[in-house]
Amino acid sequence: MKVAVLTSRARCEKFTDPALIPEGCEIVWLGQEYTNADVLREAADAEAIIVDAVLPVDAELIAGMKNLKLIHSEGVGYDRIDVAAAKRAGVTVCNNRGVNAGQVAEHAVMLMLAVLHRLSEGDRLVRAGRQIETKTRFIQEGLEDLSVRHVGILGLGAIGRELAKRLKPFGCRVSYFDTFRPDPAVEAELGASFLPQAELLSGCDVISLHVPVLPETRGLIRRDTLSLMRPETILINTARGALVNDADLAEAIMNGTIYGAGLDTMDPEPVPADDPLILMPPPFSDRVIFTPHVAGTTKSVFFSAFRTIWRNIAAVARGEEPVNKV
Repeated sequence: MKVAVLTSRARCEKFTDPALIPEGCEIVWLGQEYTNADVLREAADAEAIIVDAVLPVDAELIAGMKNLKLIHSEGVGYDRIDVAAAKRAGVTVCNNRGVNAGQVAEHAVMLMLAVLHRLSEGDRLVRAGRQIETKTRFIQEGLEDLSVRHVGILGLGAIGRELAKRLKPFGCRVSYFDTFRPDPAVEAELGASFLPQAELLSGCDVISLHVPVLPETRGLIRRDTLSLMRPETILINTARGALVNDADLAEAIMNGTIYGAGLDTMDPEPVPADDPLILMPPPFSDRVIFTPHVAGTTKSVFFSAFRTIWRNIAAVARGEEPVNKV
């Protein structure tokens, strides 16, 4: 079986157990800066593709690979894969659903605490030799506890549920919105109450995004939805950058519509130097914490993800059904 790898070779090799690679498998390493022409020149006859979750596999590429049976996202996301074209071609698409749910939830909590406790500003000023001045001002102005916050989870999938579990020990009130509402027993177990989306945005003072990028969610956080929020609201995005209009978010922070944000994902990536959120001046820039899209990328996540990928490739090679079909 020939496999085209459209992701980091170093990462794939580091986190792959060689014993899981099917016997006789031929691997074609194409990296993360490929074109369709590159793939078709080197691996047009491949039966499987492993692709970085943020990189494309489009209809043209699928149509050109006549032996293709499986496209496997390295991560959870698959919005850059043309699933409709794959379906027409009889190609199975799989992801690593839920593989990093706990880790992303943990990262979301970290971002909440970092913004509430003014981590970026405090770090910057201590390094500038202004510790006592900053300590005095922070005490006078008051830092916020997560425990007194009403956290709204937008999307109660695997990650949203793990976030709710991690918020329980803090004692904060937790609400959620999702188009698929779970049984009341699940809500009770998670300690999360349902709110319609508009009420969630207007009634909570932390909003954490955990929805996929779909036509109805792209640009979900924009001027009109931001206007529903409170001046003390913090927005957390560990999902996808395309959910947020950066210009509108920067404007909302600078005009006091909301307080700040913790962002692990941006759109586009890499983030351009002239992105409105990057260009915000102090003190507003201190209210935004950036991390480089690493919420779900711990070592344990990648070992688990590649176990699933190679087991699915082996299953397809044997004519069996893989898991995590999308």
